[in-house]
Amino acid sequence: MITESNAYFTVPHQFNVYLETWPDSKGIPTEEDLRSMQSVGLKLLSEVKELESSCLLQLRSLDNDAKAVVDFLKLQSRKVDLVLHHVLEKEVQTGERFSGTHFGGSGINLSSDTPLNVGDYFKSSIYISSELVAILCLCQVTQCQKVDPSAIHNDDTVLFNISLEFSQILDADVEQLVKASLNVQQKMLKMRKQSRQQAAD
Repeated sequence: MITESNAYFTVPHQFNVYLETWPDSKGIPTEEDLRSMQSVGLKLLSEVKELESSCLLQLRSLDNDAKAVVDFLKLQSRKVDLVLHHVLEKEVQTGERFSGTHFGGSGINLSSDTPLNVGDYFKSSIYISSELVAILCLCQVTQCQKVDPSAIHNDDTVLFNISLEFSQILDADVEQLVKASLNVQQKMLKMRKQSRQQAAD
């Protein structure tokens, strides 16, 4: 569970989020409650990722000869993750679909044509396909701002930028999001470097 506001940075990235209203009367679920709400596919993906992280960490402590084995196992694990993620995305989703714009270890940002009330809680299913991340958590709306129409070059479009913070999330899922955000940031830095080099040439 996140106990410190803005504990992690966020990165711009497109992904899918499904939000289902969580009544105040239910209170904040425990981690065990959250685990019990996970689908079979989501539980399987989480378990596989935890096992992969543990095994690869142990292998990295071996000598240099193990590098080829580690690289091979990482490739195999990615193939398994791809299959599981594909299956998960085909599951029947509950809640309303939104387009995510930023994510990090503390929360997410959405773009929506309808506003959400600050303070409301949502059972949230987050799917970041490019990073093979799929998690279930409880989020609370902390901000909802109307976007200036001139900023999107269309006076007829009404959009809202919505910020949500994690109210309950598994530690392993926070770790996934942090790793994914670092990976996205590295890709962005690499692209900027390449663009500069091309401009210099």
